[in-house]
Amino acid sequence: MDLRKTAFFIFAPCFLSCSSQPTPLKTVFDLPGQIKEASALAYLPNTNVFWTLEDSGNDAVLFALDTNGALRHKVNINKPNVDWEALTSDDRGNLYIGDFGNNDNDRENLMIYKINAEDLGKAGANVSVQVNFYYPEQQEFPPKKSKRIFDAEAFFLHDNYFYVFTKNRSSNSDGTTQLYKIPNVAGNHAAKLMGSFTTCEAFRKCAVTDAAISGDGKKMALLSNAKVWLFEDFSGDAFLKGKVTEIDLHDNSQKEGICFKGSEIFICDEKDKHSGGNMYQLTIDNQ
Repeated sequence: MDLRKTAFFIFAPCFLSCSSQPTPLKTVFDLPGQIKEASALAYLPNTNVFWTLEDSGNDAVLFALDTNGALRHKVNINKPNVDWEALTSDDRGNLYIGDFGNNDNDRENLMIYKINAEDLGKAGANVSVQVNFYYPEQQEFPPKKSKRIFDAEAFFLHDNYFYVFTKNRSSNSDGTTQLYKIPNVAGNHAAKLMGSFTTCEAFRKCAVTDAAISGDGKKMALLSNAKVWLFEDFSGDAFLKGKVTEIDLHDNSQKEGICFKGSEIFICDEKDKHSGGNMYQLTIDNQ
């Protein structure tokens, strides 16, 4: 990839407004035992339900949880779980599954699946729309280890476009995530590179694992295992040009799901032998 020919923005750490006060997460509830690898999170306000899923190696199933953590419903989806990594929704209550996990940077079948709202109460649901996309900057599958920047675990829907944030797995990673824009229309689309944002060089702490936008479209959040970056005061979809506040979560579990519920952020993590498997709440009004 020739970065000199690609127009995008890189924002240096001097643009960060770091959180000055500790912001420990509040554990809201334990996730149900059958959900071991919660890898996404979406909240549907019309039904007051959280949705999550598990990534590659697990079944093609969506899980519905009430706000007390009880498992209310499961929906089997009629598409394989190649590497499901993210969930988002629209204002009509439809869900979208991001099947674009790409750890080895060798996939040429990146997909987003739409599940209609009226099918979420059924035992099984068909994908109503499939959106395929590719990164024009990627020419090799896989590229050299120093160029492996085409994995992704994070996206959201805004004004009928998907915004995908990559997870940098290059051998010399500095934590840079790239932002791509994809229309919410069936077909095979060239993802448009919109910009980039640099987190930090500590992959375990700073690699981007999910993203979310608030219901009013005024706040955007990026998640890693140890931090949240909250963006505000942006114009249109220039999310990365907004004011950004870095929030240290004071925890380093494998967090892979984030969503807004009103003015609050909710986060979930995978369960391991010693920790995780929880839903957390992060109040951001005082940030």
